[in-house]
Amino acid sequence: MEHSDLLVDWSRAQFALTALYHWLFVPLTLGLTFIVAFMETLYVKTGDETWKRTTKFWMGLLAINFAIGLATGIIMEFEFGTNWSNYSWIVGDIFGAPLAIEGLMAFFMESTFFAVMFFGWDKVSKKMHLTSTWLVALGSNLSALWILVANGWMQHPVGMHFNPDSARNEMENFWEVFFNPNAVSKFLHTISSGYVLASLFVIAISSWYLLKKRDTQFARRSIIVAATFGLTASLFLITTGDESAHQVAQNQPMKLAAMEGLYDGEHRAGIVAFGVLNEKKEIGDALDEFYFSFQIPGALSFLGYHDLNAFVPGINDLVYGNEKFNLISTQEKMNQGKMAIQALKDYKKYKKEGMTQKAQEALKNFEKYQHFMGYGYLKDPRDAVPPVALVFYSFHTMVGLGTLFLLLFILTLYYAMTNEMHNKKWLLYASLFSLPLGYVAQESGWIVAEVGRQPWAIQDFLPVGMAASNIAASSVMITFWLFAVLFTGLLIAEIKIMLKQIKIGPEGH
Repeated sequence: MEHSDLLVDWSRAQFALTALYHWLFVPLTLGLTFIVAFMETLYVKTGDETWKRTTKFWMGLLAINFAIGLATGIIMEFEFGTNWSNYSWIVGDIFGAPLAIEGLMAFFMESTFFAVMFFGWDKVSKKMHLTSTWLVALGSNLSALWILVANGWMQHPVGMHFNPDSARNEMENFWEVFFNPNAVSKFLHTISSGYVLASLFVIAISSWYLLKKRDTQFARRSIIVAATFGLTASLFLITTGDESAHQVAQNQPMKLAAMEGLYDGEHRAGIVAFGVLNEKKEIGDALDEFYFSFQIPGALSFLGYHDLNAFVPGINDLVYGNEKFNLISTQEKMNQGKMAIQALKDYKKYKKEGMTQKAQEALKNFEKYQHFMGYGYLKDPRDAVPPVALVFYSFHTMVGLGTLFLLLFILTLYYAMTNEMHNKKWLLYASLFSLPLGYVAQESGWIVAEVGRQPWAIQDFLPVGMAASNIAASSVMITFWLFAVLFTGLLIAEIKIMLKQIKIGPEGH
């Protein structure tokens, strides 16, 4: 069922709004739970009350973030039923399984032990409390695992079979879905980015204390733990980023081309270290892609295919096809997709009328062309191209800031270990202002992952235009603005509460 462009656009906007706000809270929880667990471990091992106060302070900020993030997450899951009911019907048997496991196993464990962690300081033993803290960290990251398994499947659908009788995808192999290489790389890259953000969070607040010349011992210790954690996470982030790019090249070549603004494929393709896109550039024209750019030769070929001389297809190759490299044009995929859609309609019609032989012939035709069925719903070949500028700049913002954070962790760890951090005001201010940049990097990564795969709700299978609910566009518009006000209010509330707790400090917490 096709829906109006207005309805689809507002449904996409509402889900993007919810996801963007939700992602302000999730990565901090993923990393801060582990930092708190490390600090409490030091308290239990040493018996030093300073570590206990340090742990309780950061645990208080974690609790604030956890509570507000929970509200946005619940709303986002409901939107699958309200705004994307066709999507939920077609792929719910597969997509719903990891989400159900997340709620029954990971979130249940996380929320149960969170109560013990936060309220059980004087009610359970030290070891039991420490165990609860580590289980909260494990539970929050297990929640991310199952959610990203579901998201990874959207990016690269595997382990399924399309049932022509029910017009639904059914799971054939749970373990193939779970160990989907795209899901594995996405999970590892996402949680490591969350660890980086949490480290920036702790370092930024601790730097503020050093600038104010208060709670200096607490601040120095916090920086050492966070910088060590952040440096380790940053190095791991580079590794997982390499594997993520490799998976994108194998399964989402259009996304990779958009990430690098690559219109015409080439051997030994380079990564754009810095460049400004030509906004007048269109698919198929002869204009240059960039006003200017600085590239690292062969890096994109190596990143995507682990071969410096590999051919990387560009946007034009993927839209218009390239016989030399056996690339089918989008128009041909659309033609085959339309044949698959028509064959499916004929199968259901003949089966209903009891014409068994014709129904089987129609089914064979459907099976022949079903691989490109999703393309049959596109109206124009150019619809298969995501917003190139948004994806390109988001990707390079994410990579550039990630490199900057790696350098920051090295410097802060060195000067904190040598007890010189308080004398480096330039580094303290750099650490303080790195926190908002950390959130910019997080949101940029989300944009690359989700906008880069447009127009697909399920890669190459289900376009977003077919996934939306059949509801009035005005309803989505109203709820969009209601959610915008609600989420903004929650964000302001979190910032105000956190600032109040930070001003009070660890001694008065």
